[in-house]
Formats: sequence, C-alpha cells, structure tokens
Amino acid sequence: MFWKKAKPSAAPLHEIVRHFNEAAADEDNFPSTIDPRIYHVQLLLEYFGDLNGKRVLDVGCGKGRFARVLAERYPRASIIGFDLAEAMLLHVPPGVSACAGSMTALPFPAGTFDFAYATESLEHAVEIDVAVAEMCRVVRPGGRILIIDKNAEQWGRLKTPEWEKWFGRKELEKLLGRHCAKVSSRKISYWEDVAPDGLFLAWLAER
Repeated sequence: MFWKKAKPSAAPLHEIVRHFNEAAADEDNFPSTIDPRIYHVQLLLEYFGDLNGKRVLDVGCGKGRFARVLAERYPRASIIGFDLAEAMLLHVPPGVSACAGSMTALPFPAGTFDFAYATESLEHAVEIDVAVAEMCRVVRPGGRILIIDKNAEQWGRLKTPEWEKWFGRKELEKLLGRHCAKVSSRKISYWEDVAPDGLFLAWLAER
C-alpha cells in the first residue's frame, strides 16, 4: 500500500523523543537484534573492515542492534551507541557504551572516531544538514562514514511519522561532500541475495 505523500514537518524535539521512548516497548517493530545476513550489516562490515582497536559511533542506534553485531565480531573495538531516546538505550548490549543526545549536537570532540554510521536514523534528524556535519566533524581525517536510509523516489511506500524525511542520492552526496574528501552512493537491497528494489540507498564517505 502506498501512503499519501506529504512534506515532512519539523516536529518539536520533545515529541520525537516521546515517540521513540514509547516505541522502545515495541520489540516487533523496534527489535534489539538483527540478522547479520541482512545487507545493511554486511555493508558495514565490508566498508569498515577490521574494527579491533578502532573507535566507532553508531548515530541513532536505537536498541543497538547493529552495534551488537559489530561488538560480537570485533570485541576489541570501542563502540558507542548514541540515541535520542533513553528508553532505547536501556537495551544496548554489553560491550557497547550508551550515550543520549541529539545527532545535531554530538557531545564528542572533533576527530574522536575512526568510523561513524547511521542506519535508518538520519531520516529523523529534522535538521539534516546539521546532523551530517556533526557526523563528519567527529570522524578523524581519513576515517569513514556510512549512511543507509530510504530513497526519496520511493516516498509513500511506508507509513511514516510527520517529521521523517527520505533522501535523494545527490542531496546527501552534496551534504557529505562539504566535509569529506570522497563520497559515493548506490542503491542497496535489504537482503544480500536479492536485487535492490529502490527503497534503500547507501552513502559511503571518507574524511
């Protein structure tokens, strides 16, 4: 079913926080774990490589399902799960540090991390350009950034909260290009053995 297309609106921050704190109780739609065969996970592993001894930031981590896989695979990595909703962070797994706040004001010094990623979370940032700039700021020169989110061309395929925004490839390439030396994007599928259907895009950047 396709939903009526509407222009995203800037909901008050407290409304977004309340939404996700309440959603933390919904394990079906906001699970604590993820199948590592899903291509979102495979792309993270492929693009970042060996994370042991590296510092990694999961921006908008939710319950830390992606960070869980990375921590299990690379136990000597330093991984921080960052999210707006403290109720979500209660589910972050052992081996992952939890930190609450807004992705438009990351509480870390410049160049703190070797890698940063946002999987289907940037769409909730409202101030998208600020959030992208913050992700880039906290990654060291030569470090890598990965954003996976939904394709603006597919808007309407899913029901969304009023503030959610989907992106065009060039839109985020331009924002990342303000801060990064290398930027590319591509369509990806949810499962690695299924051809992309256009819903998901991945942006890969290097500081």
